[in-house]
Amino acid sequence: MKNLATFKDLGIGQDLMRSISKMGFEEATPIQSQTIPLALEGNDVIGQAQTGTGKTAAFGIPLIEKIDVKSDNVQGIVIAPTRELAIQVSEELNKIGQFNRIRILPIYGGQDISRQIRSLKKHPHIIVGTPGRVIDHINRRTLRLNNVHTVVLDEADEMLNMGFIEDIEAILKGVPEEGRQTLLFSATMPGPIQRIAERFMQNPQVVKVKSKEVTTPNIQQYYVEVHERNKFDVLTRLLDIQSPELAIIFGRTKRRVDELSEALTLRGYAAEGIHGDLSQAKRISVLRKFKEGSIEVLVATDVAARGLDISGVTHVYNFDIPQDPESYVHRIGRTGRAGKHGLAMSFVTPREMGQLKNIENTTKRKMDKMKPPTLDEALEGQQKVTIEKLVSMIESNNLAYYTRAAEELLEEHDSVSVVAAAIKMMTKEPDATPVKLTEEAPLRVKRERDNRSGSRDRGRYKGNQPARGRGGNNSNRSRQSNGGSRQSGGTRRSNFRKSEQ
Repeated sequence: MKNLATFKDLGIGQDLMRSISKMGFEEATPIQSQTIPLALEGNDVIGQAQTGTGKTAAFGIPLIEKIDVKSDNVQGIVIAPTRELAIQVSEELNKIGQFNRIRILPIYGGQDISRQIRSLKKHPHIIVGTPGRVIDHINRRTLRLNNVHTVVLDEADEMLNMGFIEDIEAILKGVPEEGRQTLLFSATMPGPIQRIAERFMQNPQVVKVKSKEVTTPNIQQYYVEVHERNKFDVLTRLLDIQSPELAIIFGRTKRRVDELSEALTLRGYAAEGIHGDLSQAKRISVLRKFKEGSIEVLVATDVAARGLDISGVTHVYNFDIPQDPESYVHRIGRTGRAGKHGLAMSFVTPREMGQLKNIENTTKRKMDKMKPPTLDEALEGQQKVTIEKLVSMIESNNLAYYTRAAEELLEEHDSVSVVAAAIKMMTKEPDATPVKLTEEAPLRVKRERDNRSGSRDRGRYKGNQPARGRGGNNSNRSRQSNGGSRQSGGTRRSNFRKSEQ
């Protein structure tokens, strides 16, 4: 199918066009221009596309177009792997359907279920939920699927990896087959996902966005070879030199996220962490502050950041190299969006260079090597930021109240000394506050036979049981960072059963 350039060409209703225009969109992405016409015609669709390609609008527009707002029944259901993605999709659908009077409800584990039950009694048209919590409501008979005509599976391969394959099948079985439209989106199509498509979809149309369209050239990709004990100092120096507007730093474990966000705060950076053990209220609060810019650095685990769609992220730092190439693609996809440029930096220990090669082979793109910056380079970077601020202030021509004081100062001191003093006062100098980070064991590089056998990390779907893996096991060693130097010191069983994600 020929890619259509604008939303006006896609046969979308007037109310939806109003909301799309209000959101500032005009041109459709490849996944949108190909999926929307097929879905509006009633076809089942398989969309193979990575995160950040506009999938939510690709399924959200035809889903909302089909809703009968005069009916009080649930008519559409979107299944997402994580709470964060469910919330994100719900927010996006509300924006898309803002002029259609559509009622949309997110349901997920970690939120008071009685509150969700009360909300379900208000007759939402569309449910966006995680598999476990959707099953809970089906078991309680607080969610009925008999009037659902559209099912969306978002990031199906990630739900497979997290062990939700049987939940997905159970939910699909509960939706009447006659008249059901199924839209399945997945970055990859492993065997179990293909079998779901064969079993529950009718002559699905396949829309595949090629890798070259999703591994955007807008993202500059670098790696730094660095020993574990030196990672934190290298990170802070890079932050000082690059001065990102909004940055996401990925850690492999929850403990890593907690320790790293605390260490960054001690060193004077506006940083907070997010992972699965935080309360839902805390997670929402952290994400809101990050979106608003009151914190500049978000430290996150892979699962906690899955599906986040935050505009303006300029830098992604892989403090710990991801466990698989798919996670790498998801991580760096947080930046370089909507045609903007982004930068992704991966920290690799000498024993993890093999994993770097795995990622490069899969993404078919080599990362550029960057030397770890020195303390002097970090200071120069901060001075550059200060000078840019001074120049911007000079160009604003809003200095009338300060010129007299400046003239008096220059009568007593030479101009170079005055400017140097101003730069020194405004420059954030490298901080030597001691911080403590527990060392992580180097990531085991997957052998070729592991790949052939379909081996996954712990908790991921493998035949009839979760696969064994290191899962980011930690050593008991910890290290002290002090400025420029440091001293090393069974599958989920589901048949409409109760469960919480």
